[in-house]
Amino acid sequence: MCDTNKGPLCACGDAAGSCGCDTERTRLQIDFLYLDLSVCGRCQSTESTLEKTLEEIGALLTTAGYLVVLRKIHIDSIDKAILHKFVSSPTIKVNGIDIVANTEESNCRDCGDLCGSEVDCRDWVYQGVRYTEPPKPMLINAILKEIYLPSSENSIINPYEVPENIKRFFLLR
Repeated sequence: MCDTNKGPLCACGDAAGSCGCDTERTRLQIDFLYLDLSVCGRCQSTESTLEKTLEEIGALLTTAGYLVVLRKIHIDSIDKAILHKFVSSPTIKVNGIDIVANTEESNCRDCGDLCGSEVDCRDWVYQGVRYTEPPKPMLINAILKEIYLPSSENSIINPYEVPENIKRFFLLR
């Protein structure tokens, strides 16, 4: 996994251009977007599962020629929600695409306690089962899908609107 402060790397692991093989890695950007990591158990467990998953498959992706870049993005304002087209907390995007096509949510006590009102956070549905954190196989499959069947840049994109749930979180916080 890449430290986002380092420059591009060659597929062999050396700094680009320093080894002589001139094979640049393909960037695989994974964004972890969240409302709160201090209290929210869903955000904390999703972060942990994502990090463990990337540790497990990181060497494989590196060998396959990918440079994995994990960005953790704290959505701490409505402006940031708009900037990142944030629909639910937590969110994982691979190369800018949410790994979940249809957002499912349920009441999150932790985030509700933060703002003094009910707040819904993301549920992860995988193989017909609903989870409050994404299972590792779901994450692995989402990453591999984006590598081998990349989402079209020409896909129909619905206009973004901040969900009422997110507006309420920031209004009451």
